[in-house]
Amino acid sequence: MKPALLSLAVLASFTTGSLNEAQAQASARTYAISGDCDGEPATTVRMAPGLCLGLVWQGAGAEGPRMPRGLMQLADGAWLVTDLGGWEAGRGAVWRLWFAADGAARWRRLAGGLSMPHTVARGPDGRIYVSEMNRILTLDPEAADPAASVRTVIGDLPDNRLHDNRHPLSSFVFDGNGDLLVNVGAPSDRCLDAAGKPKTDARGACVEDAATAQVRRHAYLGNGRWAEDSTVFASGLRNSIALVRHPSGTVLQAENSVDLTTPEHPFDEVNVLRQGGHYGWPYCVDLQTPLPGWPARQARCGERDRPVALLPPHAAPLDMIYYEGAMFPELRGRLLMTWHGYRRTAGRITAVETDERGVPLTDVGGRYAVYPRGSLAYPAGAPSVKGKALTPGWDRVAGRQPRGSPVVMAVAADGSIWVTDDRSRAILRIARP
Repeated sequence: MKPALLSLAVLASFTTGSLNEAQAQASARTYAISGDCDGEPATTVRMAPGLCLGLVWQGAGAEGPRMPRGLMQLADGAWLVTDLGGWEAGRGAVWRLWFAADGAARWRRLAGGLSMPHTVARGPDGRIYVSEMNRILTLDPEAADPAASVRTVIGDLPDNRLHDNRHPLSSFVFDGNGDLLVNVGAPSDRCLDAAGKPKTDARGACVEDAATAQVRRHAYLGNGRWAEDSTVFASGLRNSIALVRHPSGTVLQAENSVDLTTPEHPFDEVNVLRQGGHYGWPYCVDLQTPLPGWPARQARCGERDRPVALLPPHAAPLDMIYYEGAMFPELRGRLLMTWHGYRRTAGRITAVETDERGVPLTDVGGRYAVYPRGSLAYPAGAPSVKGKALTPGWDRVAGRQPRGSPVVMAVAADGSIWVTDDRSRAILRIARP
């Protein structure tokens, strides 16, 4: 039997309802403006003393990125912005952002049809490199046709489609010798089967641990070329989107831990990566706690490389940079981190104190803040990062601001700190009031 046709009135009511719902969702993610932040409209986000959060751009129409992620400033003051586009292959893009004489944002799409692009960075040869879901590519933003300049540098990374792999994004950093250190996320949350039993090989190890959940090293061959074949730099890493290399050679990784249902557990991590290190996934979380589903005898938590510090549970760190700009002398040498997650610990940018090697300094007996107010304790005896939140009031305030979803940061030539917010389709700037 054919379904009855809907009347125009009913269709209109559905359309109006959908529009109203979409408008309400957009309104809930809109930043209100209150004053000036060093030449940009100031948001109402409560900041650490001496800082303000300006709204550079917030998308509302067809122009510009849908889900801005990566940021990089060019020599002429314009910016490259990677656009995830959505959690499906082929919807991503790379955009160029510049500003007209009246300060209005202007956008040009340089390359489209990409699959979940994230990191954008300048390589040791001066070229621009971008991480896509299953490859690292290069493009020339100054070319007459930038899309035609796109070239694959490293291909055949795992094609981590969302329904096959819970951590589809790639990211990378350049090592001191030009090698590419590339994140390959874990294809599942805990390496368990549908019955909740470990998926193991003949050695009793997770079957997914051999080729994924790792950071790979691709040797630099010179002149914009890297070896397609790779070696494993570090493993046991569920999701290494947040990678950074200190000038001393230290490589840090911030771990998004597993998705247990409680908001108080497990804790995210900061790890100092070493050649051949194994950092616990999927066997252990926190310091030495076996992950549910993995018996202690299989987990062998005492054998893992322990994190240098714990982060709040479900903070979801997505970026780390060392600040060396001129605008904030008090932040020089600090490790800046974005906490992107949707739970009450997230919506923060933090500045962490470090030693001369760039390793975070730690406290024992520390506490972490939660929204809308208050704080909770870290596990007894566990190290936590020593520092402060630059954005202590980035929680949702109805009619004024959304909870922040900071992704990637970049330090501008003037020392201000730019940051993308992908859920609110915004680009923001930390500056002096």
